[in-house]
Amino acid sequence: MRFKFLIGILFWAFATVQVSAESIRIVVISDLNGSYGSTKYSSNVHKAIDAIIALNPDLVLSTGDMVAGQRRPALSENQVRAMWRAFHDVVTEPLERAGIPLAVTPGNHDGSAYSGFEAERRIYADEWKSKMPKLNFTATGTYPFFYAFDIGAARIVSIDATTIGELDRAQMSALSTVFDGAGPARIVFSHLPLWPFTIERLPEIIGDPELEQLLDGIGVDLYLSGHHHAYYPGQIDAFSVVSQAELGGGSRRLIGTNQPGPKSFTVLEIENDGTIHVSALKGPDFTTVIDTRTLPERLNTPDRIIRRIDTVPSGDVMMKK
Repeated sequence: MRFKFLIGILFWAFATVQVSAESIRIVVISDLNGSYGSTKYSSNVHKAIDAIIALNPDLVLSTGDMVAGQRRPALSENQVRAMWRAFHDVVTEPLERAGIPLAVTPGNHDGSAYSGFEAERRIYADEWKSKMPKLNFTATGTYPFFYAFDIGAARIVSIDATTIGELDRAQMSALSTVFDGAGPARIVFSHLPLWPFTIERLPEIIGDPELEQLLDGIGVDLYLSGHHHAYYPGQIDAFSVVSQAELGGGSRRLIGTNQPGPKSFTVLEIENDGTIHVSALKGPDFTTVIDTRTLPERLNTPDRIIRRIDTVPSGDVMMKK
């Protein structure tokens, strides 16, 4: 059986998208942090959370960098805990009160796996184990780093990717079986992207053809990432990739452009047959849809060409292999 992947909302308003009653809505947020050690969040973060609650999604995913760690000399435990208290106050708890679960993956500023940040990584794990969302988990052994859960027609897998370069062998092995028995929509999310999206972060990627081949082989439809601070819905040879804009500070320029894009969050509508609609709502009010046609038709990276998803040969529909 084959399933559709639609890049939405290109030629119609967000509110008019027709999805079945069985569909689920997922919002993806990323890179909310401010300066090192900051316990303050910008007005954009507050406005985005208000807009997300108004949308009433079934789930929010975070692709990392929720707090502002990874500073040398390292921040104290009290400083790191204070940042997490601020994040929970502004993001986690308002979503929780609205009945919206939040699933996270670590960013380099949250739980870096580089030497010297072991305490921050331990605190990240502790903070999220105490706030584990009520989801249908299928793999939790290394939560909140690598884990998997089902929601609607989708199985969603978090990859622990906070360091540049190839994924570790343990995660590669776990990935090879994590989608066994999964539904029609298969989604992976991590902080670092497989391949670059922005000029300022060209080398800061996973950059592993073996991982790409594995993801293709296990039938992944969509890979979500953060870190590059720009929205771009694209497709590589095997599957679709969506880079998230940031909500905190530091918008960046997509490859081949001169101006940074707007702050935004991504919206996924996943139908019961596995069809995925993708769009993004931009600030400052987070009610206006980004017109995908304003984005570059392709990103010419050193290793891959990432095509804007509506320009693939099948038009605005990518059929799952």
